[in-house]
Amino acid sequence: MVNDAITVDDLNRHVPPYHHNPSAWSQRIPICLLAFVAAGISAHLSLYQWGLIETVWDPVFGEDSDKVLKSSAAKKMYAILGIHDAALGVLAYLGDAILGFAGSTRRWQYRPWLVILFGIDVIPLGIVSAILVVLQATVIGYWCFLCLVTAVISLILVYWAWDEVRASLKYLSIVWKETGSKRTLWRAFWGYREDAMDHAAETLLSRQTS
Repeated sequence: MVNDAITVDDLNRHVPPYHHNPSAWSQRIPICLLAFVAAGISAHLSLYQWGLIETVWDPVFGEDSDKVLKSSAAKKMYAILGIHDAALGVLAYLGDAILGFAGSTRRWQYRPWLVILFGIDVIPLGIVSAILVVLQATVIGYWCFLCLVTAVISLILVYWAWDEVRASLKYLSIVWKETGSKRTLWRAFWGYREDAMDHAAETLLSRQTS
């Protein structure tokens, strides 16, 4: 039978190879707060792209930000996506924050689908932000200070979020290796509790940290 008597200490056990619990609030709250900051910055950029404000704040590159945000590359992205890239950033960063707050401090086991969805939101956003910075330098030829700030934030979020995604993927990998059952793996992905799944989690938790 599955043991439901889980204590706070059990929920907060560190997950090898890390010396911390990647689902702990101390790990996730900074991600959420930083995502809210990035969402606020993106909202400011979005308002400018939509023409709702006349200027965009840039203490470093000045009017270069205007040229980046209203460049031909930005217009092409709008034509393809039907939404400005900054507005898309607002949605993505808010998604990071909301998904970061959801679930318990052992969601790497109890909600793998949530952790993986969180990773899908965070990691591609970081990659896209890096690509947009490269485009600023190689295609547009101008720099946007706040765009660079959000790109740096995106990369930091990727770095902070990866350990939790890795923990969930490793847990699911152990479930598969120990059971060889697609059904059990699927149920583990959705967070069901069974003896085989708890055993897989304990196998991971009992490993030595690096």
